Amino acid sequence: MVFISGKEHEYVNANLSDVLKELNYNKDTIAVEINEEIVPKATYDETVIKDGDVVEVVSFVGGG
Repeated sequence: MVFISGKEHEYVNANLSDVLKELNYNKDTIAVEINEEIVPKATYDETVIKDGDVVEVVSFVGGG
């Protein structure tokens, strides 16, 4: 079980890039943190979500 933006999910041993796609996140407009460490976009494809991970997805909002 992992937590993604505060909600429980069963994406254990899943590729971060695939999970973001399944959850309909646009990788160009977000930042991801796993266990309080920012994940570089270049490593999304090779980053594996493990049991107990806490994933935070932050969306960028424009405005002025």
